[in-house]
Amino acid sequence: MGDVDGIRALIEASVRGLSEGYYTAAQIEWSVGTVLGLDTQLILDGTYFVVEAGGGAGLAASGGWSFRRTLCGGDGAPNREDSRVYPGSEAAKIRAIFVHPDLARRGLGSAVLAYVEAAAEEAGFRRFEMGSTLPGQPLYRLRGYVEEETFLIPLGNGEALPVVRMVKAI
Repeated sequence: MGDVDGIRALIEASVRGLSEGYYTAAQIEWSVGTVLGLDTQLILDGTYFVVEAGGGAGLAASGGWSFRRTLCGGDGAPNREDSRVYPGSEAAKIRAIFVHPDLARRGLGSAVLAYVEAAAEEAGFRRFEMGSTLPGQPLYRLRGYVEEETFLIPLGNGEALPVVRMVKAI
């Protein structure tokens, strides 16, 4: 919990710096902190991780996985479901992978994804699913995820944010 402020700053920088061209400025601003924000339940569950930039430069990346039904979104998102999913019959949720825009495309997203998949696999999960942002789709495709559906999450300004449910079996 001591990293919460740093994680929130990382998420905001990542969303604002890497979403241009995929989402409108209004979608970006209204999604920061809610739909694209920190879900502190992941920290409390011990399934959220950070990568430090080194040299006191702050956080470089973050991400996690969950055994709860919430597919995506931060603490303020409208689509929360905190009941549990089970390894034998359901998919672990891969959640909130963000990379600082100054460090993008250097393998940090792939490294975080591999780490959280391994942690979920260690917990017994053999399937993963996520709610991917549009800028995240290319990375997840490269890592074996397949698009299942695109859905819209309502934003507070009357617009909606397109998100893609992606799945992977191991």
